[in-house]
Amino acid sequence: MVLTTSAPSMLAAVRAEPCTPDQFWCTLVHEQTGSDLAARLADYLVGRPLAITGIVLLGLVIRWLAHRFINRVATRAAQGLMPGKVARISIGHVASIDPARRVQRAQAMGSLLGSIATGIIVAITSVMVLAELGINIGPLIAGAGIVGVALGFGAQSLVKDFISGVFMIFEDQYGVGDVINTGEASGTVEAVGLRVTRLRDVEGTVWYVRNGEVLRIGNMSQGWAKAVLDIGVGYGEDIARVRRVLLEVAEQLRTDPEYAALVLDDPEVLGVQDLAADSVTVRLTVKTAPLQQWTVARALRERIKARFDEDRIEIPFPQRVVWHRPEPDADPGVDPGTVPHQR
Repeated sequence: MVLTTSAPSMLAAVRAEPCTPDQFWCTLVHEQTGSDLAARLADYLVGRPLAITGIVLLGLVIRWLAHRFINRVATRAAQGLMPGKVARISIGHVASIDPARRVQRAQAMGSLLGSIATGIIVAITSVMVLAELGINIGPLIAGAGIVGVALGFGAQSLVKDFISGVFMIFEDQYGVGDVINTGEASGTVEAVGLRVTRLRDVEGTVWYVRNGEVLRIGNMSQGWAKAVLDIGVGYGEDIARVRRVLLEVAEQLRTDPEYAALVLDDPEVLGVQDLAADSVTVRLTVKTAPLQQWTVARALRERIKARFDEDRIEIPFPQRVVWHRPEPDADPGVDPGTVPHQR
């Protein structure tokens, strides 16, 4: 008896459940038909699909607007037209950055920001759709928070690599094609990722360096470079003459059409760098285009050798002064050449 009376009452309570104020289609159909079942069906078959479609369309519109804004900022950064404060934060001193490098960096920043914006918008849209389907998102958000904390503690090195990679890109520490020294490995950058950087050294070995493990970066190709040559000459040479000859050779190289585009400034002879056991070292420096310091240095060495041979300037080799003294108790009648000598 209890079962027969409670079942219809429960069904009636479900059917009599009023529409909430935010359920437009349920309220509209209920007012027109007076049927609770038709109102609930209208809400499930019309109202919720339309709401989900609207959420998805809104997410797509917001994503389009965000990507449009990011692409516009990246384009202005590539052209060097960003406003002062943003330029100082994102691209540094624009005037000192090579145009091709600036374009490459702006594209990398735009791609990174676009990916981050897409991820955030997709996550928010998905949560809103689940809520619209009637799923309780409270435990889902709490579970995602717990998983995030667990991943944060369990994958600290991975998070560190990603954060370091983001800052490396934004600060323009290096890019593809640069020659860098990371301490453990050095070579030409072939790829820059958020987690690892790929290098190839002069022997062809490929190095994968985790961004989070890099404590210092020596970039040998950013902006400009400098060829530094330490030239050794004999102690008997006139240093003023040697300096004049070195400067003439460097100036001739600069005016050579083959190397004119590689040398960016007047060569400098800094003077005596060292007084070694066998030679006097004179330092010559030449400011060059990025990655061209080795080419210029090789050409200078070749020309300096030819000019020194022509002007008879001694390029010393290891020498030692040996003192020959007869031993105190040696027989005066013995030939000194046969007496043991002390060095």
